[in-house]
Amino acid sequence: MKYFVRVNGEEFEIELDAAGQLTLNGEPVDADLVRIPNQNLYSLLLNHHSYELAVEETRTGYRILLGGEQYEVDVTDERQRRLMAGRSQPAPPSGEAQITAPIPGLIVKVEVKEGDHVTAGQPVVILEAMKMENEIRAPREGEIRAVHVAPGQSVEQGAVLITLG
Repeated sequence: MKYFVRVNGEEFEIELDAAGQLTLNGEPVDADLVRIPNQNLYSLLLNHHSYELAVEETRTGYRILLGGEQYEVDVTDERQRRLMAGRSQPAPPSGEAQITAPIPGLIVKVEVKEGDHVTAGQPVVILEAMKMENEIRAPREGEIRAVHVAPGQSVEQGAVLITLG
C-alpha cells in the first residue's frame, strides 16, 4: 500500500508491500517502529539508527517531536488521495487554536507575548523534556491571544501553552 506523507510542507511517498518491505521515494529502507505502551512515545529503528518520537494526533494530522525538533505531519493513502483529487482544498482553520504541550516537561522560555503576530512554524515556547530542549512552534499564522505558561513552570502532556487567534 502506498502512503503520501507531508512533513512541514515536503512530500514523501512511502510504500509498504505484503512482505513488510518499506520503500521511501522508491528507495528501500530498513525501518521498525514500536509504540511504548501507555504513552505517546515511539521507538524508531531506521537504517540501524535508533530514535525516540513523541507523537500527538492533531485535527489535521500529527505533531511529532524528534531530536528536539517539532514536525507537522499529514498522512494519506492512495484511496484518500484519489477521493480528495476532485475536491477543492479547504480553507486553513480560523478562529482560536490552542497550542498544547506534546509531552510533559519544564517551560524554559516563552518566545512570544499577548498581541504578538506569529507565522506558521515560528517558535513560541521552549519546553525541556527528557533532558532536551524542544521548540514548540505555531501551527499557523495568527495573533497570540493568551500565554498560559511562564518560564520555570512544569506542564503535563496536553496542557494549553498558548492560545492563538
